[in-house]
Amino acid sequence: MKKLFGGLLLAILAGCAGPDVQHYRAQQPVLDLAVYFNGTVDAWGMFQSRGGVVEKRFHVTITGTVGDGTLTLDEQFLYDDGSRQRRVWHLTRAADGRWQGRADDVKGTAQGELAGNALRWQYTLLLPVSGRTYEMAFDDWMFLIDDCTMINRASMAKFGIELGQVTLMFRRRACAP
Repeated sequence: MKKLFGGLLLAILAGCAGPDVQHYRAQQPVLDLAVYFNGTVDAWGMFQSRGGVVEKRFHVTITGTVGDGTLTLDEQFLYDDGSRQRRVWHLTRAADGRWQGRADDVKGTAQGELAGNALRWQYTLLLPVSGRTYEMAFDDWMFLIDDCTMINRASMAKFGIELGQVTLMFRRRACAP
């Protein structure tokens, strides 16, 4: 019985793992983070609860700079309730081509892997809610649609249970008409 239960549990967990980023290695256009985010990028997004209700909408202005082997993303959030937030990412490319990132409200180091037009970005966000801070696991997927547009979908979970999703659409200002 133990073997049957163990096998069933492994099958369930494997089914939840999702695709490997390498599945997208042949997809075009190829995403180069330092090229895409160098300059100003606008993003529009929303957070949906596990039940699908849109809880928050927001606009982000991202100013990206490249220097000394680091891609810095200064993100300025404006939420639909008028509140504001700032996050500054410092991203570096590891020797194996993967990306690593740090931000003040991220626990430890974020890990990213690129393949083709896709980036899978995983990290633990320290999320303040009603005077408390929660550690939320993010499984963040970005897909470059064309040289100007990228779509992002992130799953937010606690103890392995998805609590909601964040969806964003990015547009480089250099592409504006």
